[in-house]
Amino acid sequence: MATAVIRTGAKQYRVAAGDVIQIEKLLGSPGDDVVFSEVLAVGDDAMKFGTPLVTGASVKAKIVSQDLGPKLIVFKFKRRKKHRRKNGHRQKYTSVQITSIEG
Repeated sequence: MATAVIRTGAKQYRVAAGDVIQIEKLLGSPGDDVVFSEVLAVGDDAMKFGTPLVTGASVKAKIVSQDLGPKLIVFKFKRRKKHRRKNGHRQKYTSVQITSIEG
């Protein structure tokens, strides 16, 4: 089974065909196809590493869903100053299913 290391959203992910991963939000709707061309390594038993990218390699995926992550509470507090600030944040992410690895 071929595996690859791809880079998207300033992060790196190790993927194989059939994997479902959550990455930073991509434009598109569920069912759309996505091609990741920034492949850092690819192979099954003998890995091929790029410097920094593997030429001619690509990973194809399909968007499964567009979701929001868990709610995070951002609470800032300064003692003895009567300063409190509370914010919430939910990061947007995209779930993609890897369909094929070429290269």
